[in-house]
Amino acid sequence: MTTQFQNYLPGKPQPGVRSETKGRAPVPALLVMLLLCASFLLQSCDRDDKFFFPKAVDLQLIADNMVSPVGLVAVPDETERLFVIDQIGIIWVIDESGTRLSEPFLDVSDRMVTLGENYDERGLLGLAFHPHYKMNGRFYVYYTAPPRPGGPVPDATWNNLSRISEFIVSSSNPDKADAGTERIILEVDQPQGNHEGGTIAFGPDNYLYISIGDGGAAHDVGPGHVPDWYPENEGGNGQDIEANLLGNILRIDVNSGSPYGIPADNPFVGKPGLDEIYAYGFRNPFRFSFDMRGSRRLFAGDAGQSLWEEVSVVEKGGNYGWNVKEGTHCFDAANPLEVLASCPDVDVYGNRLIDPVIEMKNFNNPSGGRTLTIIGGNVYRGNDIPGFYGKYIFGSFAQSFGTPNGEIFISNPAGRGLWSFEEIELVSSPDDIGHYLKGFGQDLEGEIYVTASSMLGPSGNTGKVFKLVLAEKSSD
Repeated sequence: MTTQFQNYLPGKPQPGVRSETKGRAPVPALLVMLLLCASFLLQSCDRDDKFFFPKAVDLQLIADNMVSPVGLVAVPDETERLFVIDQIGIIWVIDESGTRLSEPFLDVSDRMVTLGENYDERGLLGLAFHPHYKMNGRFYVYYTAPPRPGGPVPDATWNNLSRISEFIVSSSNPDKADAGTERIILEVDQPQGNHEGGTIAFGPDNYLYISIGDGGAAHDVGPGHVPDWYPENEGGNGQDIEANLLGNILRIDVNSGSPYGIPADNPFVGKPGLDEIYAYGFRNPFRFSFDMRGSRRLFAGDAGQSLWEEVSVVEKGGNYGWNVKEGTHCFDAANPLEVLASCPDVDVYGNRLIDPVIEMKNFNNPSGGRTLTIIGGNVYRGNDIPGFYGKYIFGSFAQSFGTPNGEIFISNPAGRGLWSFEEIELVSSPDDIGHYLKGFGQDLEGEIYVTASSMLGPSGNTGKVFKLVLAEKSSD
């Protein structure tokens, strides 16, 4: 199926029902209207390759004056608060009235590696509340700490340390964390300053899932990138499951063990492969999410290199191809702007390489593309935009370096093979969102939020949180 980039047009005419048929009496106007409505409803429910949105949508500003918000998480209690992950090391609170509190919930900036203002993939990247947060006050963050001494090889040093830590909320103030309660859960040495992954989230099984990039640099090769089973591309962390935790989505049990336990059904327990690994073959799975209803599937957006960006439905034990493949195409580390004629479809462990369900052309693609990198989003489960229910919302960071012109897309989840998708054309900004799109979030009602900034890197104060709403609500 060819990927669709066409914009949807609110109110665009759809095929209707003829008002009269040759040789028959005219159909009453009321009946025509009823038939048209039924036709519209059937198109919106039964067509996998088309989208029908009866009303226009827009972005409503919720909060601003942040630096570089990369995501938003709802707290699992009755307070209706939203917590914003600001890359510079701060978690902000938006209360039930939509007001961002002046004091941060948590500040870990003094525990992080120093960030580059112009562009950086490090920082505070993830936040997850324990499923029983209301009772135990426990939550988890992912941030990049200064590196440990040493390096991946002689004469090379580590760049940073990916750290997953547990904190506990203050006993006297629900809008403040107790910063002194930090308990380090997991640390991973990073050889480069990019491809950190960064999402942490509890799955429907109450285990903590963690995305870790392949270690950075290019091609998944170089110091800190180990040999693997595929010599064509000189090895790499994406296809290795035994030497380190890079290039994977992990699953751990924070309710047992010290500092954590391993779920007994993790795919490599008792087999070759590190026990923490849930799925592998990723380049930089920056943002993933679980469908909060229905199948509860895990959707992961994985940043490509030069040709293709992708979203995958992640299964336990799955191999998602990098660096054997980039998207659905065979990857050539020696000539990354060209596609190899062939490559393996099964790895050395006997696992097939799983293709993505969404593929987008990178802006470097010689055949034409407009996406700098993909940003994984969420399945819409809210009530405010009925036409979006059950659809997957995702986006692009920008169309190229240097211009804040991220875009939002919508896809109708289907079976295997590539899914079609379309750009969501916003009423107030029909061409793009006018910002770098840095993340998504979802509240407990299933509504979707966008985190964005006008600055490429973690600097300034243009960071904003928007809510995806019907157009008439955006001006309320």
